[in-house]
Amino acid sequence: MITINQRIRENAEQLSAALEDHMMKVFAPDARKELRLFSAGEAAELLGISASFLRKLHFDSKIPDVHMTPGGRRHYSASDLGQIREILETTAKTAGAYKRGRREGDKVQVLSFLNFKGGSGKTTSSVHTAQRLALLGYRVLCVDIDPQASLTTLFGYRPEYDFLQSGTIYDAIRYDDPLPLSQVIQQTYFAGIDLAPGGLMLQEFEHETPQALLNNTQPPFFARMATALQEVEANYDVIIFDCPPQLGYLTMSALCASTGVLITIVPNMLDIASMSQFLQMSADLLDVVSDAGATMEFDFLRFLINRYEPNDGPQQQVVSFLRQMFGEEVMVAPMLKSTAISDAGLTHQTIYEVDRSQFHRQTYDRAVDSLNQVNDEIESLIQATWRR
Repeated sequence: MITINQRIRENAEQLSAALEDHMMKVFAPDARKELRLFSAGEAAELLGISASFLRKLHFDSKIPDVHMTPGGRRHYSASDLGQIREILETTAKTAGAYKRGRREGDKVQVLSFLNFKGGSGKTTSSVHTAQRLALLGYRVLCVDIDPQASLTTLFGYRPEYDFLQSGTIYDAIRYDDPLPLSQVIQQTYFAGIDLAPGGLMLQEFEHETPQALLNNTQPPFFARMATALQEVEANYDVIIFDCPPQLGYLTMSALCASTGVLITIVPNMLDIASMSQFLQMSADLLDVVSDAGATMEFDFLRFLINRYEPNDGPQQQVVSFLRQMFGEEVMVAPMLKSTAISDAGLTHQTIYEVDRSQFHRQTYDRAVDSLNQVNDEIESLIQATWRR
């Protein structure tokens, strides 16, 4: 007779081998992900100019040459976009016309995507927000505080191999001789985004914190994330936390470092009931943390409707219910449920990474339009905190 622990171990080994095989098929052993090139239309939209003006800049030799297809079509890398944005900014009549990141006196924006129910779209939302902001010229740091490390995987790493013993955000917040966060941060293939990886070692923070509280270890758990970020925050405009699906010490530490909170919701009554419990527990725990000296002030809190199907009557009723209850705290733009987003995930990619030609055009355009509306609304919240 086989024991349950033996069966679980066998299943784990079998699944690990299958995932390794899948990764080998998708990426060569020594390969690293690369960001695709963008069409002239996409480049113009990201730069905030018209396609005709972009062509004129090339015609007048005001911007460098870019990749040209045999058919004469220009394609732009993320680095090309960065160079063009710098050139446009130097000729702009007003500062910040093309570079919309922080200016002197602006505080870094730290956003937490959270919900303690798995499957609510936290990672999908956080990675697409990070990528959209980076493509618009923001300097972004992604911090993966989920031990499952899905965000880290999406950036082309294999946490179970690359960061099994060290190299995660845990090393910067641990109680025993923490490392400077700058030694943990990894550059990614996505221009404008750096990553503080996640991994299983983050579970140690949850296990060690009760003892640290008894020993009065300083700084306390709720201040450790903010303390770690202080070393590097000058290098970024926006920092994004992908939180684990639980209200533990890691999540509370991220909340105490945040300036904005985005709670992802799938619009059905079971998820709403779960969120009700989550909000009540959050309030109770954060009261305790606040009484212990934590600063709990956010520039904004928003509910992000995720996996929304506009033709689903019950979902429409749930969204209407939420809007009546929470008003403007429910984001105007919902993130639509899309096969394009899930299909891209099969190869550990996002909608912003895959090429339009790989999908039915209507499906792809609908997904991109939905994501852009969500992320541009988030950008407007960021800009509003900077009084722009």
